[in-house]
Amino acid sequence: MKRKILDKLKEWKRTSAGKTAVLLEGARRVGKSYIAEQFAREEYKSYILVDFNRAGKQIASLFDDGLDDLDTLFLKLSNYYGVKLYERESVIVFDEVQLCPRARAAIKYLVADGRYDYIETGSLMSIKKNVKDIVIPSEERRIKMCPMDFEEFLWAVGNDVMIDYLRSCFGRKKAVGQMLHRKAMDYFRQYMIVGGMPQAVQTYIDTQDFERVDEVKRDILELYRSDIVKHAQGCELKAESIFDDIPSQLQRHDRKFKLSALQKGARMRDYEDALFWLTDAMIVSPCYNTTEPTIGLKMRMDRPTLKCYMGDTGLLISHAFDENTIVSQELYKKLLFDKLEVNAGMLMENMVAQMLTAGGRRLYFYSESSKDSDSRMEIDFLIAKSKTTSRHNISPIEVKSAGRYTLNSLKKFVNKYAEQLYEPYVLHTADLKVEDGMVYLPIYMAMFLL
Repeated sequence: MKRKILDKLKEWKRTSAGKTAVLLEGARRVGKSYIAEQFAREEYKSYILVDFNRAGKQIASLFDDGLDDLDTLFLKLSNYYGVKLYERESVIVFDEVQLCPRARAAIKYLVADGRYDYIETGSLMSIKKNVKDIVIPSEERRIKMCPMDFEEFLWAVGNDVMIDYLRSCFGRKKAVGQMLHRKAMDYFRQYMIVGGMPQAVQTYIDTQDFERVDEVKRDILELYRSDIVKHAQGCELKAESIFDDIPSQLQRHDRKFKLSALQKGARMRDYEDALFWLTDAMIVSPCYNTTEPTIGLKMRMDRPTLKCYMGDTGLLISHAFDENTIVSQELYKKLLFDKLEVNAGMLMENMVAQMLTAGGRRLYFYSESSKDSDSRMEIDFLIAKSKTTSRHNISPIEVKSAGRYTLNSLKKFVNKYAEQLYEPYVLHTADLKVEDGMVYLPIYMAMFLL
């Protein structure tokens, strides 16, 4: 399946010219290993794939004792894997490099040697357990890999033309048109249900069976649970509590994550390590409250007030609707045809969070819980425009899943912060329109808000 990250890897190869290694980071089962090998196969004369999940102690020991004699190190790797290496035309892939910290530390010397290129893949790369005994090489260029976005999903199901038209409509602020909008929403709901994990997408393409897709997603969720128990040392119970409670917390009207629901009297400082672990593993995407819509949203971040989205909405669906161990085909059909009213807002908002994250944005929202109803407001997301100006930099985003809705909070927000705002957006399930100074976008256009 075609992935955009291949273009980023090509750009790295062109601009780096061997001066850095590249580290692909991402959640488990997001496709890092597959992409690394595909890129190596297509862009180099030869490659060696060192999978530290399978490599024995004999290979791992090379990075303990062999760095003083790189000629011998390369000779041993070449012979062990049966691959001839060509200077400046070969790449060595360190897959699941977190399992061999010494190999990661060796990147400094391997890059300095300059003979070959290096790609690393890994999950949970910042966990102290995996870096405490090494110096993290400054020669790494990190690229985060997210689940497949909506455009990649369309490519996978055989539609290569729709996104170009939708992007054109977004740029011109013109309606898509009833027929094509309906078709785009059908695709979007399929994407929401299946999610962006490549194995789930491939299963959907092969079978068109949502229950088979659900089985794949549940396998991934169980893998995440196993990772929490195995790797989140010291905070595994708290990380598991946060993970388990995400669906119920997202069902709340304001979506805010209440730690008190996990443990009476709980404070952020008690759960920071657990939340960091889940974020670092890219299992969850936290969204923090910012107290003022000005450039530097992070500087006005109220860390204890947050929302906690799942990194993939398809996984969230399987995580949330698990009363019968597997989500039924009938429930998936209701989601597909927009007949399941309960939880629709939760899923749509998680989709927007996923799409903004895939576009490289950090997530922020705005909340003012004043007792004065005229001052009380809640804005789902805030984004800054790419080019900073002296005024009008921040766009508020409201997500609406129902056909009928009000915009009380957004209108109050616009009136209060008019000088600081760029374009207010309403993401809804209807077609594009511009009205009363607000841009109403079909929810699938969230991917263009970069």
